Amino acid sequence: MLIASAALFAYYTAIGFDPQWRRWWPLYVTIGLLNSAAPFLLFAYAALALSAGLLAVLNATSPMWGALLSTLVLGERLSGRRAAGLLLGIAGVALVCAPEGTARWLEVAAALAAAICYAVTVVVLKRWGNPASARGMAVGTQLAGALLLLPLLALSPVPALTPGIIGTMLALGLVCGALGYILYFRLVADIGPTGALTVTYLIPLFGVIWGALFLDETLTIPMVAGALIVVAGTALVLRG
Repeated sequence: MLIASAALFAYYTAIGFDPQWRRWWPLYVTIGLLNSAAPFLLFAYAALALSAGLLAVLNATSPMWGALLSTLVLGERLSGRRAAGLLLGIAGVALVCAPEGTARWLEVAAALAAAICYAVTVVVLKRWGNPASARGMAVGTQLAGALLLLPLLALSPVPALTPGIIGTMLALGLVCGALGYILYFRLVADIGPTGALTVTYLIPLFGVIWGALFLDETLTIPMVAGALIVVAGTALVLRG
């Protein structure tokens, strides 16, 4: 997140863009916590034990939690179709997680909590609006999330900075962080936060396939079936 925010800050300075820190810093801190710091920390913990494919499927539950929270917090109507989608999605998660048994329940709970963080972000943006610019949100939330997690570095062991680790950190910061969040918050501005969450449709597809191709993860029938069920449930929740 520091790499992403530093790159964006340098780019915005070069083009003369003003993120309006004084005006929007409370929103940047709130969304930075909900959409970056908390879920990144939870997913990082879960990834120590769970496969990339399983993490991708659990992450795809975000729209379902968003729909449920919108009903509970914002008073939106929970139609029969959306309720069926929620139940179907929960069944898909249960099917995917079954092979892990009860040994990894804490890691599974952390990954689901991360997905719920994204859903809470949607509720916050829908309730209080998002008048800040997409570019401002990208740099503001990444910097806020980085500063919130910075104290934890004192409790963390310093890794050996091999070329592979450096390349990975740059890829996460520049591509997944800087570029990815500019695109994501632009989607939020254009089609709304709920619509932007539909990008999670693609996460199980890429997560499961790339996990099998690059990490030698086993592609099991329950994993594939559970991923399809989660996507189907999400489609029912978001339809219309």
